[in-house]
Amino acid sequence: MTEDSRYEAGGGRFAGNVGAADWTALAGELDAHGCALTPRLLTPDQCRDLAALYDREELFRNTIDMARHRFGSGEYRYFTHDLPDLVAGLREALYPHLLPIAREWAARLGRTAPWPDTLTEWLAMCHEAGQDRSAQILLRYHEGDWNALHRDVFGDMVFPLQVVIGLDEHGTDYTGGEFLLVEQRPRAQSRGTVRVLEQGHGLIFTTRDRPVRTKRGWSAGAVRHGVSTVRAGRRRALGLVFHDAT
Repeated sequence: MTEDSRYEAGGGRFAGNVGAADWTALAGELDAHGCALTPRLLTPDQCRDLAALYDREELFRNTIDMARHRFGSGEYRYFTHDLPDLVAGLREALYPHLLPIAREWAARLGRTAPWPDTLTEWLAMCHEAGQDRSAQILLRYHEGDWNALHRDVFGDMVFPLQVVIGLDEHGTDYTGGEFLLVEQRPRAQSRGTVRVLEQGHGLIFTTRDRPVRTKRGWSAGAVRHGVSTVRAGRRRALGLVFHDAT
């Protein structure tokens, strides 16, 4: 089996895993905590294959040295629009399950919900608005690396949820490197959440903010995310963003 055919076959297999997840429970966890861990979406072999793509420079449009930009320490690469089938397929399979959550959140906050039924239509809208660069990334951290708290907003066209998938096994391939989420709660102190990113599982989290119930109704709670310091080993992850960048 060739490398390309292996990715194509993988893309056909994982879609069932996405659909089999308990999306009602995941939506409830997102409402409660701002993030939710999916069941396993990728096998260990698929994770290793994806992680190995990092060294194929022709697949990427840009490489970011996080220390240079004062984003933390570590490195990540933006894919070109010519995505590997497994990456493209994961993104397309997740979008229709995330869409009802996005629309419900917009309704609670009294916002418009511009997202159409298909990812293809939505990306075309992004491109028409001038957001036409791929935002899908592979991240790589070594011992001592970390990611500063931030939000992935690349323009006015924003999808409110994104997914990061662990490609290495926590506790075996690396230690530390937990996913961090800090929510600025309306008229209250900020709240932090820490999650271990399990290999092959996707962590869904909010891109910018999420609806938080208060005594006065629904308010937008601003949320930032990052990664704690990797204490040992190497941590790699796939980041899936559902809007393109300016």
